Amino acid sequence: MGKQIFDIAKRDSQYTPADKIEPENFDLERYKAYNSELQKRSKAFIEKEKNLLVYRRMRADGVYYHKCREHAESLALQLGVLDKSLKYKADLANFLEPWYGIGYIASSFGGNYIWYENQAPAVEPLFSSVDELNAADPVPIQKSKIGKMILERIEYFLDKTKGCIPLSFSDIQAPVNMLSYLIPMNNLCLEVIDNIEGVKKAALLVNELLIDFLKIQRKLIGDALCMPGHGFPSSRLFSGAGESTDNVIMFSDSHYKEIFQAEHERLGDEFGGVVFHSCGNWAHKAEMVKNFRNIIMVDGAFSPATDPDPNDPEDFSRIYLNSGIIVNARCVGSSHEVLPYFEKLIKPGMRVIATTYCQDPDDQAVLYDELHSLLENEKS
Repeated sequence: MGKQIFDIAKRDSQYTPADKIEPENFDLERYKAYNSELQKRSKAFIEKEKNLLVYRRMRADGVYYHKCREHAESLALQLGVLDKSLKYKADLANFLEPWYGIGYIASSFGGNYIWYENQAPAVEPLFSSVDELNAADPVPIQKSKIGKMILERIEYFLDKTKGCIPLSFSDIQAPVNMLSYLIPMNNLCLEVIDNIEGVKKAALLVNELLIDFLKIQRKLIGDALCMPGHGFPSSRLFSGAGESTDNVIMFSDSHYKEIFQAEHERLGDEFGGVVFHSCGNWAHKAEMVKNFRNIIMVDGAFSPATDPDPNDPEDFSRIYLNSGIIVNARCVGSSHEVLPYFEKLIKPGMRVIATTYCQDPDDQAVLYDELHSLLENEKS
């Protein structure tokens, strides 16, 4: 497996260095043609003619930190890595994201972002209990200060790119995460034991606010919308809403299912399926997630350079074999470093999107060919 370690000195282990490109200097027609060609592979994957796609993920440096603050800088950075992505052999195109932090739910309740130097925007909990939260009178996210900023960013991106580049929703946070931005996490854990009905009511409240906000985004983005969004491989041909659900590991399966499963499924009903992400090692929750009614994709880190506590690929290949559920496997590292992890996932009966981060285009081409050779019997 090599001797990879997670580099704690890196702010973003998954970023790709690239120069900014202003919208007027970006070749829209070239990218539009490139994306159109790759969509043929997405179609074959959706129709199950193929069970593997390779996605060379591009994250611009700083976009998911303090450089999200201004529309123009965020777009120029993202266009820079999109242009660079054309050099890498892959099956899926990258896309634009109107990212503006993850704590937008706080704005509905009167909160605002805190901008620490060189950091992503943060929020402070506004309530000490779910009863306080449930007694509040939130405004719709789209009418809040942060919500309006996200919608303005979507309009700016669409205007500057003429809607020619796929654009996702803003980062979607699951109710278990959103509640932790509104209530201290230790209080929330105790409330699950002492006031489970109150927590269920609060989860429904924030989820309804989220769904209404995503409906507004869906209408605004229109035909440019690619799904499931954020860190997930996305396409105009895909469906589902990709949620970050990192706090899943804080609760027992029984509590989590009772409180939050219905909210995942409610979101999936509206947007064509549940798409589930958690950072870290969440393999012990994978069986539970597999049984969500409309789960269509899960995401995990599988190499030590991707996450300080990565998942074991053998756990996921055992749990999701022959399930039809797509595993998006993220592996930072060179081709020879990450291939052993992918080899344990890519096999008959598994539907896998291999998300890679090879810095050298030639190395990416080597890995691309090696990954596809693992399923030589796929239909061409």
